[in-house]
Amino acid sequence: MNKSNQRKFRRLIRMINWYPPFLFSGIKVVDYADYFSSFKTRLKLTWYNRNLLGTAFGGSLYSMCDPFFMFIVLIQLGEEYIVWDKTASIEFVKPGKGTVYAEFKLSPEQISDIKEVVDREGKAVFEFPCEVKDGNGNLIAKLQKGVYVRRKDLVKP
Repeated sequence: MNKSNQRKFRRLIRMINWYPPFLFSGIKVVDYADYFSSFKTRLKLTWYNRNLLGTAFGGSLYSMCDPFFMFIVLIQLGEEYIVWDKTASIEFVKPGKGTVYAEFKLSPEQISDIKEVVDREGKAVFEFPCEVKDGNGNLIAKLQKGVYVRRKDLVKP
């Protein structure tokens, strides 16, 4: 990844913390790898993101996980590929009663496998699991994200 793209993606990640759906839900990117292969997000429970039972809205728990696997794949594969979020599912395990965290990471081997499959087949959907945990490591929610990847040179004009 060239320096210009690195700057562009660093700016994007800093700006995402000001993205209104994240800002007003109490969601923040609190850490990321230098080459954007991993992210960590936090959701602080506040008066404006609680439900009637005093726990985190399910939508906020999902939102804190929404774009990050797509970001990793998009950034790592580069401009030769189209990358979209395709599917998602979430299972709520326990109520989110305080600050919760989610981590997203793809290894160089996983990225290489994605590239190999897409280069061979033209397109594919890849499934990635994610967990939302509280500060004590207790499981709050489990997610499954499906990310669609396609080679750009196979798209009809």
